[in-house]
Amino acid sequence: MLEHLELFFKSIFIDNMVFAVFLGMCSYLAVSKKVSTAVGLGAAVIFVLAVTVPLNWLLDQYLLRDGALVWLGPEYADYNLSFLSFILFIATIATMVQLVEIVVEKFSPALYNSLGIFLPLIAVNCAILGGSLFMQAREIPSLGLAFNYGVSSGIGWFLAILAIAAIREKIRYSNVPAPLRGLGITFIITGLMGIGFQSFGGMLTGDNEAPEPTENTTVESVEEKEIEKEIENEEKAVSYNDVVNK
Repeated sequence: MLEHLELFFKSIFIDNMVFAVFLGMCSYLAVSKKVSTAVGLGAAVIFVLAVTVPLNWLLDQYLLRDGALVWLGPEYADYNLSFLSFILFIATIATMVQLVEIVVEKFSPALYNSLGIFLPLIAVNCAILGGSLFMQAREIPSLGLAFNYGVSSGIGWFLAILAIAAIREKIRYSNVPAPLRGLGITFIITGLMGIGFQSFGGMLTGDNEAPEPTENTTVESVEEKEIEKEIENEEKAVSYNDVVNK
């Protein structure tokens, strides 16, 4: 349970897709002019990541890794299909995005029209593919943790686009200098928000320093020290007697 909570909060705040690794910036900047569209796209990203990351974990564990085909028989243990990772991951993502597009068009035509081309572009969103690649690189050990990572990564991206959309709606009524209006002030705000999110890193990584080495106080070490002292005392006594005899 603790491992799930740590992964959940770390994916949202410390390894945020937008503010930590700057993935998915195209749709983040283009669809963040209104909160309503940002919420719709953020929910779609959460769904796609929640489905594709566990599916790609299964593909990685039972098909792509070196020796993953051993379940087919011992003769397949030496096969390595990792070169197909990008192709299969993108195929899985494209399938799920197509499903999301059909559902959104069916039940929310207004949101479908407002998202426009950026809804099908989720298939090539760097944040979506990055979620699966980071899952593979970090060698997440279980399907449950993979699902947790997909959901939390999606929530982190959702919070990022929701926050910038709310700020951009309010900043229209602010006296922003003319050269900074539009994307200029948006990039500045994104950088400041990224610094704020990175400050959460100390919550989980601030106490990772290795403990100071302690002296070995076992019985054997104490006896060894006593023997060394006795030898030193005998050497001093012999040298003193030599001086006196001379």
